[in-house]
Amino acid sequence: MEYNNLGKSGLQVSRLSLGSWLTFGKQIEDGIAENLMKTAYDNGVNFFDNAEIYARGQSEIVMGKILKKMGWARSSYIVSSKVYFGDGGSLPTQTGLSRKHIVEACHAALRRLQVEYLDLFFCHRPDKKVPIEETVWTMNILINQGKILYWGTSEWSAQEIMEAHMIARQYNLIPPVMEQPQYNMLHRQKVEVEYSQIYKTVGLGTTIWSPLASGVLTDKYIKEFPEGTRLGIKGLEWLKERQLTEERLDKIRNLNKLALELGTSLPKLSIAWCLKNSNVSTVILGASKINQLEENLTAIEVLPLITAEVMQKIEDILKNKPEHPMW
Repeated sequence: MEYNNLGKSGLQVSRLSLGSWLTFGKQIEDGIAENLMKTAYDNGVNFFDNAEIYARGQSEIVMGKILKKMGWARSSYIVSSKVYFGDGGSLPTQTGLSRKHIVEACHAALRRLQVEYLDLFFCHRPDKKVPIEETVWTMNILINQGKILYWGTSEWSAQEIMEAHMIARQYNLIPPVMEQPQYNMLHRQKVEVEYSQIYKTVGLGTTIWSPLASGVLTDKYIKEFPEGTRLGIKGLEWLKERQLTEERLDKIRNLNKLALELGTSLPKLSIAWCLKNSNVSTVILGASKINQLEENLTAIEVLPLITAEVMQKIEDILKNKPEHPMW
């Protein structure tokens, strides 16, 4: 395993990490979740990603039980939670980024994960109803109390991230360190263009999610729709319709052919492509099977194969390179 600093912070995070969205507490049994975490940890993964909304809190409960059972040194791993959507309640005070909900969500995550502090705490979405000053101040208070170590954002715009930094600078508070955006071969604009300046100005770290585009960047959907996949989960019909267009399937078939020519698999090529971006601090892997995770954890080995020539071949297939503004 290789490690990166998370943005300009001193925190060393494994280049590959393990997430629990749609799997822990929902798609897979707890025993499989335990084996996945152990496999990841034994292979050098030190970051485990979670959120209050995942399985309405059950994902954090499952992960917390595993962390306690494994007995790993607390100093050896990084665990996160995210606040915004709540853990199932729909009342006005049970969601969003108000001081009340942020503090209560933090305490709830600590209980569910059975830890004394969160290494990373993300604002899962921006909240237009709450002054950004309130959110920044609250995160600063939680850091001063030792309940979180770093805070960041998820799916915020560059402007919103910079507003948070301006507030932090104005009041001498701790700014957000990291952002968790979606990033993969089919979803590129935000990471490659929108954030391009703030990597330089504030040293933004990124913990990117969905490197395989919810499993689309694999060979499983090339011929026919299989059973038991993420896109077959009830309630995710919208995701299936968005991801599995015929145009995308044609690109995926060509990418799969290129991966085979390189002597690797499409998932490993897709993950390595994300790692090739120097502004990606860590790639969050999702998995429901041990062999799937074991294969994806070897994606770093594919990096030397992705030469400038191979990168151009990928661009020729994708035809979606984002345009940078001229100013």
